Amino acid sequence: MANGFVHIELGTDDVGKAKKFYKSLFGWKITDVPDMSYTLIDVGKEGAGGGMMKKQSPEQPTMWLPYVQVDSVKKTVAKAKKAGANAMVEYMPIGEMGAIGVLVDPTGAAFGVWEKSANPPRAAKKKAAKKKKTGKRR
Repeated sequence: MANGFVHIELGTDDVGKAKKFYKSLFGWKITDVPDMSYTLIDVGKEGAGGGMMKKQSPEQPTMWLPYVQVDSVKKTVAKAKKAGANAMVEYMPIGEMGAIGVLVDPTGAAFGVWEKSANPPRAAKKKAAKKKKTGKRR
């Protein structure tokens, strides 16, 4: 299936309480991201992982927001707007990992779109480590 759900994010006023609750309920691996106010959720081999963060504004409801994988956030946001969606976040880079957009569809449902970086930092490190282990010189 193209454009599957790849990430689900909780925006809440009490991240600590949410981490404790979901870890005890589902046994998820919860990891705080260094130098960011963000917590990653690893659900294991099956299902989309996600994250948790403090709500960005008091008006934002406490809720889960699903993200759909896309090739281009900018193109998808433009296409969604033509189809009747409202863009809450048109385009926001997420470090070297990729970029997001947040939309509200014509029925009022919010969702995000995620564009994975072509060169994520983790992939570059693995490749460099693999070359070093082989000991081959060019």
